[in-house]
Amino acid sequence: RTTMKSLRFISAEAFVSNAEFARKSLGAVAHDLFPLLFKASYLQEQGEVIHDLVENWPLFDFNVGKLLGATLDCQEDLSHRTCSVCLESCLTGLRDYVLNHSSPYMKKLKVVDLTGIKDVEVQFCKCKKTMGRWARTQLLSKLCSELLVYLQQAQCNPGTFEISINVLIDLFVTERNYELVVQALLKKCSCPLKICCVAFRSDNLTLQKFFYIIKLTDPSLLRKLEIVHNVHLEIEHLEILFNSIHFPLLMSLTLPARTFNVRRFTATDEQMLTNIGEKMGEMRQLTELSMSFSILTGRIQKLLSPLKTPLKMLDVSNCSLNHADMAYLANSFHANHLEALDLSGHDIPELYPSTFFKLLSHCSSVLRSLTLEDCNIQDTHVNMLILGLSPCQKLQEFKFIGNPLSSQALKHLFTFLCELPMLKNVEFPVPRDCYPIGITYPIDDASLCKFDHQKYERVAEELNLILLQANREDVKASTPLFGSYDAAVQETNNELGAYLIKSFKETLEKFTTSFNKMS
Repeated sequence: RTTMKSLRFISAEAFVSNAEFARKSLGAVAHDLFPLLFKASYLQEQGEVIHDLVENWPLFDFNVGKLLGATLDCQEDLSHRTCSVCLESCLTGLRDYVLNHSSPYMKKLKVVDLTGIKDVEVQFCKCKKTMGRWARTQLLSKLCSELLVYLQQAQCNPGTFEISINVLIDLFVTERNYELVVQALLKKCSCPLKICCVAFRSDNLTLQKFFYIIKLTDPSLLRKLEIVHNVHLEIEHLEILFNSIHFPLLMSLTLPARTFNVRRFTATDEQMLTNIGEKMGEMRQLTELSMSFSILTGRIQKLLSPLKTPLKMLDVSNCSLNHADMAYLANSFHANHLEALDLSGHDIPELYPSTFFKLLSHCSSVLRSLTLEDCNIQDTHVNMLILGLSPCQKLQEFKFIGNPLSSQALKHLFTFLCELPMLKNVEFPVPRDCYPIGITYPIDDASLCKFDHQKYERVAEELNLILLQANREDVKASTPLFGSYDAAVQETNNELGAYLIKSFKETLEKFTTSFNKMS
């Protein structure tokens, strides 16, 4: 992969390639060259040079996403390289910036922005070791706490305590790093490095801990809130959350599975749902909402109609939506603005084909991502699907695994997909004819991998050939059997697994105790 580099950037690469020389010479480097040298050092994974550049950073802000993004000097975007060597050097350099003995009055840095770092599946860095969002949260919290201890114990220049740097970060908190993050947030006022949480994700936390830490993050600054795995938040807790905390800047909200279950609703629950809808209506910036695996039959209008701002992203996968829900979505003011839509787990052809296509036609001019997994789309529906997708000229991503489609139908569909000019990513199902005759959909986990792998490989080759012959090498086509890559789950899967085993064990113990009592 060759990318355009300016002569300035090539010179910067040559300068940082000799780490010892570069570190000794930094004092003589013009301030406006620091960003250039930072990106060149990052590209070469020169950890020591990165550390010294950050320790002596001469500018008012340090925005990692911008520094690593495509520039005129180097068009390659490195913001998706979460290289452990480089990021650790950045953060320790930041700590040492505070401790550096140069006069505090020479220190201009006011804002550090770590939010532009993107966690992706394939890494190109030489060290092959990544530092994900959880690890960045962990290290920054640790450095803030250590910094404070050091400043309190050592004889520091009094001006050091005058240093105040806002560090913008997307925090990711689980049971394992909870205490460390809490300590860092509690001492924020005294620490020169001030954690400013822009996005917050929590997994594997008790409700008590979640409520405590979310208040410490300063929710008035929060733009994205993700409450995902093993946080047992239900409708009454969500109402308490929205009643007790205001999120004026919140743009994106992800709720855990089973937050809502209308099958068990009482009159009180209905009122709570109304209140939650009204509270979300007060969040004037909210444009992204994910509520997958809740049971919301017949309640979508109640929840979404109070919103004042149209949604750009909606995930209602596996939410048991009925015709009234789909009709509301198709006719609502959200429909014309939806850039990302996930309706997985609904039998679209059987339940509401015309209403779905009406919704698709309304969002077709802006739609970028469409997910229709396990939607019972069969060969007889492919022509209709092509008709519905034809106006979606901005579509970049189409995911439809888990649908009972034959090899022939997939080839027909791929021939059409080649015509979508912006398409970059397709996730397609294992063809039905690769499974044993009589397989039923949705396929259970035990049967998911029991298909003819050789036949699948042949079909996948043919599908890629269709893309190749249409000059669409830019489209990535794959079959992730167990769902798309999730950087957060990947990073914390050991903790997630341990938590699930513990929960299963506790449930088993309760069952045994109850059974013994009955006996």
